[in-house]
Amino acid sequence: MLSKKQARAFFLGGTLVTFLIFIGLTIFSLSKDVDQTNHENITPEVVRGKEIWETNNCMGCHTILGEGGYYAPELTKVIDRLNQKYNGQGEAVIKSILMSEGPWQPNGRKMVAYGMTDQEASDVVAFFKWIGEIDLNGFGEVVGVDRKISPLAKEKLNN
Repeated sequence: MLSKKQARAFFLGGTLVTFLIFIGLTIFSLSKDVDQTNHENITPEVVRGKEIWETNNCMGCHTILGEGGYYAPELTKVIDRLNQKYNGQGEAVIKSILMSEGPWQPNGRKMVAYGMTDQEASDVVAFFKWIGEIDLNGFGEVVGVDRKISPLAKEKLNN
């Protein structure tokens, strides 16, 4: 059993060590060596695409980087997936969907017809391209672009 003085010293010592570890990890995560955001690739088109994404509440149905609604597909690596499926025409597919005057209905689900201009659709595609280039360290990688199970997922499934 600890005396009152020992318990206080243990608490204060543990708090100090935990605080120093927190400060150290914060400094490490903010260093340029571990930056994986590819923020240097943000262009005015990417910014406009993000604004269109937010204005139209796309996150109400879609997820991006694991955040958002689960009604519609995850769009983090959507261009890679559609390029694989449509022989390198992923950007054109996305633009045609966004510029469509009629609602798009894949797999029985209905997407609002936004009727975007060519520039607006290009901006959203630029946003998707930028998001798709973020290094996610395998986060969310259960099935790869080629629809084979990724090595990370195999390891988790086998354990």
